[in-house]
Amino acid sequence: MLEFCYLVWHNVITEDTLTQIQDALRRFHHYHKIFDIVILTFSLPRQHSMTHYMDMIRLFGALNGLCSLITESKHIKVVKEPWRWSSRHNALGQMLVTNQRLDKLAASHVDFDARGMLTGTILSSTLTAIGKSISGFFL
Repeated sequence: MLEFCYLVWHNVITEDTLTQIQDALRRFHHYHKIFDIVILTFSLPRQHSMTHYMDMIRLFGALNGLCSLITESKHIKVVKEPWRWSSRHNALGQMLVTNQRLDKLAASHVDFDARGMLTGTILSSTLTAIGKSISGFFL
């Protein structure tokens, strides 16, 4: 399976590469049965889509390192977490409000960081304002 993944992530895929991908997929389907024997509860999700990769590469070109983990992590952040935080009553509305608030917090964080408001501590800011250094401050 790793060989399959490495092959489909190539920036340039030729007919020879497609043949190698097909061979890697054939070997995977031949040998993956060992997991059913050794570990009865073992599950390999998302394996059916691998059979469509060659056709999709021929239609749309190389994946150039595309990885579904990025979109999956975004889905978790934008959909699953707000769903868990909602009361499940009018959940979509609550999820949209939650995402708006998270976006505003993220924008505020960027703005505060650009203004230098997130550097240092309250103590260091206060000492700077009164003209003392932290090294000269004794408790």
